[in-house]
Amino acid sequence: MDNDWSPVSWHDKPVTQQPAYEESDKLESVLSELGKLPPLVTSGEVLALKQRLAQAQEGKAFLLQGGDCAERFDDCTSGHISNNLKVLLQMNLVLVHGLKLPVVRIGRIAGQYAKPRSADVETRQGVSLPSYRGDFVNGPEFTAEARRPDPQRMLRGHAHSAMTMNFVRSLLDGGFADAHHPEYWDLEWMSCSPMHNEYRRLVQAIGDSVRFVEALSGDRAGGARPEFYTSHEALVLQYEQSQTRQVPRQDGWFNLSTHFPWIGMRTAHVDGAHVEYCRGVRNPIAVKVGPGLESDHLKRLLAILNPDNEPGRLTLIHRMGERNIENDLPPLIAAVCQEGARVLWCCDAMHGNTETLGNGVKTRRFENIRTELERAFDVHAACGSRLGGVHLEMTGENVTECLGGARNLREEDLARHYRSQVDPRLNCEQALELAMLIVRKHTSAAP
Repeated sequence: MDNDWSPVSWHDKPVTQQPAYEESDKLESVLSELGKLPPLVTSGEVLALKQRLAQAQEGKAFLLQGGDCAERFDDCTSGHISNNLKVLLQMNLVLVHGLKLPVVRIGRIAGQYAKPRSADVETRQGVSLPSYRGDFVNGPEFTAEARRPDPQRMLRGHAHSAMTMNFVRSLLDGGFADAHHPEYWDLEWMSCSPMHNEYRRLVQAIGDSVRFVEALSGDRAGGARPEFYTSHEALVLQYEQSQTRQVPRQDGWFNLSTHFPWIGMRTAHVDGAHVEYCRGVRNPIAVKVGPGLESDHLKRLLAILNPDNEPGRLTLIHRMGERNIENDLPPLIAAVCQEGARVLWCCDAMHGNTETLGNGVKTRRFENIRTELERAFDVHAACGSRLGGVHLEMTGENVTECLGGARNLREEDLARHYRSQVDPRLNCEQALELAMLIVRKHTSAAP
């Protein structure tokens, strides 16, 4: 790491997408308190994830990253957390069985409380207020009080993240992810899904395989706690700075609020504060890349964020949209190949396919999501590259936010159970449908 980096060196760079706090003394008090709180993850877990991502870069594992668009404080409940974990475990089961590879499981969880916005101000019926930037910053209610950025929310976010991590770890320690008991992951509403029978047949086949292996070996399969990692966008840099620590017997600095921070497309400026902050932490990091990104810009990001070309360090999450991916992704793949850079390519087929309907509701069409994912596999194969993961906004709740899928949700269906305050998410059956698509495309794209 360069000697000119420190957890506060980002202050000298242009910064965007930050809350406009009104009371600096209150902010400093909150940041001082945050800096004294225990970390949410450990450096050992962070370095273990880096090794797993290095395996995925080599095609020896596959990355599954998913969860809520933006977590809500009100959703920090046992039901919501366990349902989101269930859908990740169900997808994991489909992928492990179909790909015959280990799956690196990363949740958009325990810290995904802040969101970038395209405009600082939202206007309704002639009234303009600050945009909702996630529960970490302000509230979604359209009132002046709710929309005022409040630094105390960072303390609430840390506490809710800690509770979430504690519950997830307790579930995993208690055998929740045991492949002998996939019935633990059943979602009640999925029993009526068109995907249910296919999924149950898969579960039965995996159970038979596990019992066969155990009969041959005389030992019980599994036993160790399955690995599960957290991620969030490193957006509010004052919070990220407060969670950046040095630890005994390890060199450098770690962001111990999450295992896997990422830089969003809106903040991936080579001379900007977010890139400056992330270049100095030892965590594996990701960068969102989208249409219009120049190859030279990407090459500069590679040099800044991973100057030693360290395996497992850098993931590139492309979010092109189904209309753009065939034209805009190949030059970026070529740029990475020209630099000889070690990266893990991951497809976010959600964000490039967001649209707003005539009634103002944001949605995504499952057909477009599926098409972008299919084309991602094809483009990488044609370019001599490898798609090693997916990044999805999804939930275990029975939401109706994305059109299409197995039940062919229509515009009139969205009002039934649309709960997201920011972007639309896949429900469980739509997510499982994508997992089965990944298996088919990954198998056909294999050399």
